[in-house]
Amino acid sequence: MGYLGNAVKRLEDPRILRGGTCYSEDIALPGKLYAAFVRSTEAHAEIRSIDCDEARAMPGVVGVWTAADIDGLPMLATSGGYLPAPGMEQPVLAVGKVRHVGEAVAVVLAESRYAAADAASAVLVDYEPLPAVTDPLAALDGGAPLLFDDWGSNLIIDTAEEPLPDDFFAEADFVLDVNLVNQRVASCSLEPRSITVGPHPQTGELTLWSSSQHPQKLRSDVCVLLGIDESELRVIAPDVGGGFGAKALLYPEDPLLVWLARHTGRPVTWTETRTENMLTTVHGRDQQHRLQVGARNDGTIVAVAGEVVQNAGAYLNLTPVLINMTTQMAPSCYAIPNVAVTAKAVVTNTCPTGAFRGAGRPEAIFSIEQAMDLVARRLSLDPVEVRRRNLIAGEFPYETATGMTYDSGDYTTALDRLLEALDYEGLRKEQARRLEDGERPLGIGISTYVEITGALGFGEDGSVEILADGSVEVVTGTSPHGQGHQTAWAQLVAEQLGVELDRITVLHGDTATAPSGGGTAGSRSLQFGGSAVHLAAVEMAGKLRDVAAHLLEANPDDIELVEGTARVRGTPTRSFTLAELRTATLDPARRPDGFGDDDALRTHNFFEQDGWTFPSGAHGVVVEVDTDTGRVHLLRVVAVDDCGTVLNPMLVEGQVHGGLTQGLAQALWEGMVYGDDGQPLTANFADYLLPSACEVLPFETISVETPSPLNPLGAKGIGESGTVGSTPAAASAVLDALAPFGVTQINMPMSPEKVWAALRAATPARP
Repeated sequence: MGYLGNAVKRLEDPRILRGGTCYSEDIALPGKLYAAFVRSTEAHAEIRSIDCDEARAMPGVVGVWTAADIDGLPMLATSGGYLPAPGMEQPVLAVGKVRHVGEAVAVVLAESRYAAADAASAVLVDYEPLPAVTDPLAALDGGAPLLFDDWGSNLIIDTAEEPLPDDFFAEADFVLDVNLVNQRVASCSLEPRSITVGPHPQTGELTLWSSSQHPQKLRSDVCVLLGIDESELRVIAPDVGGGFGAKALLYPEDPLLVWLARHTGRPVTWTETRTENMLTTVHGRDQQHRLQVGARNDGTIVAVAGEVVQNAGAYLNLTPVLINMTTQMAPSCYAIPNVAVTAKAVVTNTCPTGAFRGAGRPEAIFSIEQAMDLVARRLSLDPVEVRRRNLIAGEFPYETATGMTYDSGDYTTALDRLLEALDYEGLRKEQARRLEDGERPLGIGISTYVEITGALGFGEDGSVEILADGSVEVVTGTSPHGQGHQTAWAQLVAEQLGVELDRITVLHGDTATAPSGGGTAGSRSLQFGGSAVHLAAVEMAGKLRDVAAHLLEANPDDIELVEGTARVRGTPTRSFTLAELRTATLDPARRPDGFGDDDALRTHNFFEQDGWTFPSGAHGVVVEVDTDTGRVHLLRVVAVDDCGTVLNPMLVEGQVHGGLTQGLAQALWEGMVYGDDGQPLTANFADYLLPSACEVLPFETISVETPSPLNPLGAKGIGESGTVGSTPAAASAVLDALAPFGVTQINMPMSPEKVWAALRAATPARP
């Protein structure tokens, strides 16, 4: 049995389950100081003064710093310099003004975590409160408070260029207005952000340990801000307890803690509290869509136009990426000939928004899926039939009206597989029976989707080396935070070299061993990092065959690599171990011609992909609604996903499970809420509702494989697909259950309170 395509158990898990992990918080350095931040209690205010005298005098306090004390430390040109104009950069510590609750105003260093926290609470900040604005539409009004006075507006990006042509909807029999809110959510990774800076115990070099998804870019960004050479800073991402996109970014704490460690000459550490995490780690989603959807009377959608309004929060982060993804993916997997969706980005007195699992694609898919349901309802057609009539069904690659080139897919087959697994016709009969008998209404929600993966650019590095004992060392530029890279990369190498999985070590997340790399985000790991490792392993297999053929006086094509040896096919007694082959390459008398001293058994590949990949699928959710309480009960969740060639079904299923949980949570439970005064109302898990195992039922997952032609593995991403497809399916299921009662729209999350209120407000219609 080969390793590829089989459900190999994760090699990482025994160590993790036995407590053998090492997170940034666990790094033990002599003389380590603890940082605590003084954070703004105001959403929008001028800073009159900051009194640090009492805090500086407290026992165990080493120092307290404000923006005035770190003069010269540049502001953050966040996320690669996406700035509409100078003066809108995010300061490392607030300068003159605060723009959201939780913004750092000062930092304390002390000998213990408790002394630092006590001193932070003793810092007195005198604020002059200013009016705040949290809703992006309200922020666009002429009289709204301005976050950046010099800019003169809260509108920071507007992609609209020219009005629609008069005949844009000429082919439509009717046009529907679709106004939807994709609410703000928090990433809520199990491990909050954590940073430790100090001399490495083995080498003494200044090292930043961070729970980062992209240590190579973190090193580059911090070094640019501090004006130091990259050789002066090593960055290590140790074990990382979840990221979901939020940990792929640069934050003010990153350069500041490195600066403090250099300034004090002592190690420094900080791990955010859960409340800090909810207030300062970037939030996701928070888009409002105002669309017009033109359709024919047979259900064919011929034109979609409108506007996406992105709440960027107080500072611009990944906003340009988010809105581009949303507008580009507006048509989803449907053959819509005319699409013109523009975007605006608006600053408000809230935490900045950034990447969260899906980053712009779930928002687009949610809107077009809701539009499909509205068209079906307008025409009294089954929502599945409307989708089927609009699905792209033809040759790939396929170019959409927004200029996207889909690499491969089979959208109709995915939908058919879903309907079969659900017994869709049987569910519709059961739904009718329940209505007739007066039982709890049943709701069936269907979504079909396509999304972008590998869109963040960067190539990827991978190397393979045979060590002295015959084991194999793999170095990758990607760094996992739960995806199972140790297992997947070992499978790729074992398939080529014929070694056991436990003889393969995968190194990652350390700029000393992997100085370059694109990190892990945007579901890029396997198609980029995996392809690089695969190609390096293929090259290594060729080298091993050449050396073995020379020693065995055979043709390289006759050499097979099995069980850690190279042998002549059909003659297993004539063989060399990989350790013996490595030794032979070091001996000029034994190695083949052309093998010099620099041709040790180490191979490297840098893989770049010509284009993006587009995973797709169809999700189905079945719910029942308690009309007395408004509570939604999940009955079934079925996900059919196409991520190209499947390397390890177990890893794919795990990624789908995680994505489904987060997608369903957005539809039914989660929402980051601010008051009109900018005060967060959901700053901890007592108020921010996360699903537990009691709410999430067993999922049913099905794979459809249409390999991508863009990489040697045929791989597409899978990490975000569950999130993209499940949210619209769950929302559709709830509205489907409530349609007979006259309920047509409920903003997410569809909580019991909202469902109950919608039922009471609607005009009851006879089923």
